Amino acid sequence: MAKRPFPSYYIYKDEAGEYRWRYQAVNGKILADSGEGYVTKKDCRHGLDQVRKSGGDPVWKAGDVEDD
Repeated sequence: MAKRPFPSYYIYKDEAGEYRWRYQAVNGKILADSGEGYVTKKDCRHGLDQVRKSGGDPVWKAGDVEDD
């Protein structure tokens, strides 16, 4: 098995046997996760792909957050 690069996405099965994904930083810390389990790996991959494709989407800020 190849050594896993970081940062990277990781698909795994949870204790309930459902598929989930994580995005982990270079230090191994989890930056994002699926937030829910998926019955099929295909559905899990679809959810992950939706997040990956949204990289150019705008970032919205709450009214009390100052501009940069």
